[in-house]
Parts: sequence; structure tokens; C-alpha cells
Amino acid sequence: MQYLIKIIVSALIITLASEISKRLSFIGAIVASLPLTSILAITWLYHDTKDVGKVIDLSHNIFWAVLPSLLFFVTLPTLLKMGFTFNLAMFVSIIVMFLGYTIYALLLTKFGIKI
Repeated sequence: MQYLIKIIVSALIITLASEISKRLSFIGAIVASLPLTSILAITWLYHDTKDVGKVIDLSHNIFWAVLPSLLFFVTLPTLLKMGFTFNLAMFVSIIVMFLGYTIYALLLTKFGIKI
């Protein structure tokens, strides 16, 4: 049962990235910033739309989304080492990553980088 749940959740995340990318490329890029997810989302986006422009936009935005996603991977282990519970560390790490994305997107826009 747990294996089935993992498959369904993984499939839902990948589908979500593909569907969001059709409308909001940068948000789709955030969801798809893990390499396997990115490859699948790009493949499905092209398959669904046959639109190379959407693939270019998504690929470009994934590139820009990788850096702030690293905040999660720095924050989570740091908080866990400090004695935070897993759930609290996960929650705070996600918030830190979200704030990082927000600030990063504003900075990119300020420097004329279209996302």
C-alpha cells in the first residue's frame, strides 16, 4: 500500500509541475527543479502542447529556480542538527525556501532577467 501511495504522490507531483507550467512557467519550474521531475515535466509539456516555446520557457525558468531551492537543503539539516523536530524543521525549511524564491524572483526582475 505504501509503495502505491509513493507512486501516486510522485505521479501527482510530476503532473502538477506539467500542468502549472502550461500557465505559470516560473511556478512550474519551482515544482520541477529536481532533475528527474524536470525531465519528465519537460517531456510531458512538449507531448501535451507540441510547443517548443513553452519548453524553452520552462527549461530557462528551471535553470533560474535551482539556486533558491538549495536553501531548503541547507536549512533542513541545520535545523535538525540544532534539535528541531522533523516536522518543524521541514515547515521552517519550506518557508525559508519560499522566501528565498520570492526575494530571488524580485532580484532577477530588478536586473532585467525575465522569469
